[in-house]
Amino acid sequence: MFSRKNKSTIDSLIGLSTNIDGNLYFKGGLRIDGHIKGNVIADEEHDSMLVISEHAIICGEVRAAHIVVDGTIMGPVFSSELLELLSKARINGNVHYKALEMNSGALVTGKLDHGGDIIEPVLRLAASGV
Repeated sequence: MFSRKNKSTIDSLIGLSTNIDGNLYFKGGLRIDGHIKGNVIADEEHDSMLVISEHAIICGEVRAAHIVVDGTIMGPVFSSELLELLSKARINGNVHYKALEMNSGALVTGKLDHGGDIIEPVLRLAASGV
């Protein structure tokens, strides 16, 4: 579940029997096995990694640089670096990402929106007649 591309480590754990009602803000690495009713947001000033296990359920917005999902998210997802959707991932909401890895079995009910870094150069090539 931990990608070799990642330089972050997991600093904190939300356990399987934990239920949080409210927003969660974090720095560094966080693994969630429990249930959260609220937004999960990483500090934008630091590298961050969020691991959402197959047991986890999040009802709210999720924001981090590197996100690994094998559980359920009901809300929008914003990944500024890499979003990995493992086979049991279920997302009901729009997904915004810079890079995406999606395994067979993962399900997204919503719009997939690439960050736009690739769209602008492609439009320039088309406009120049290349």
